[in-house]
Amino acid sequence: MASSIIVSNPAILSGEPVFRGTRVPFKSLTDYLEHGRTLSEFLEDFPSVTSAEAIAAIEEARTSLTATLK
Repeated sequence: MASSIIVSNPAILSGEPVFRGTRVPFKSLTDYLEHGRTLSEFLEDFPSVTSAEAIAAIEEARTSLTATLK
């Protein structure tokens, strides 16, 4: 499997999960979606994250959640 798009490092935002190579918390993406904002709005506000990375992160989260429910 490819490296995770979401990483956690105690030296970056106190270990909060972020998009690899950025300081953008994954929670920012989920907060945008939770509050009815679009993926396009998120990408506009966080240009260091690509559309492909955001979609991969959502897929990774879905896969992880699904695996814990089995």
